Amino acid sequence: MPISIKVYMKYLKDFGYMSIIETITDVDNTFLSRRELTCNFAGLAGKLKKLEAVDMITKEFKLDGKVVIPMRLQTHVGKPIVTGTFFVYEDEGLAKKHVNPTIFSRLEKSKAKLAEAEAAAQEAPAEDTPAEEKAAEAPAEEPKEEEKSE
Repeated sequence: MPISIKVYMKYLKDFGYMSIIETITDVDNTFLSRRELTCNFAGLAGKLKKLEAVDMITKEFKLDGKVVIPMRLQTHVGKPIVTGTFFVYEDEGLAKKHVNPTIFSRLEKSKAKLAEAEAAAQEAPAEDTPAEEKAAEAPAEEPKEEEKSE
């Protein structure tokens, strides 16, 4: 029986509106030492990215300090629902043994792009300062009279 959990997002980057996470399955796989979660994200079809889904799952199920791996995000035709499958490991070394290394390399690429975009966003406001402030910050350059007289 699915359990509905409401999550209220605070920031516009977190979609700016209410999203519902509905748990489909929550299995503790003792043989592989992992927890397998399958959840529906209502109203996020076409808008949800894997890293954002991992953040939402981590906050919702209080999985801080654990390794959450998004295995699959599947949209449904004609419905605004995304179904996500996640593996939760206690140890990153064990996760790397069990899960295909390609998945980890893709996650690292996504994290690197996200960090690069955030760094660019941090630098952009500094570049948008008015020219008067830049002139005040930069030391005044004195014209060289020797070059002009020659």
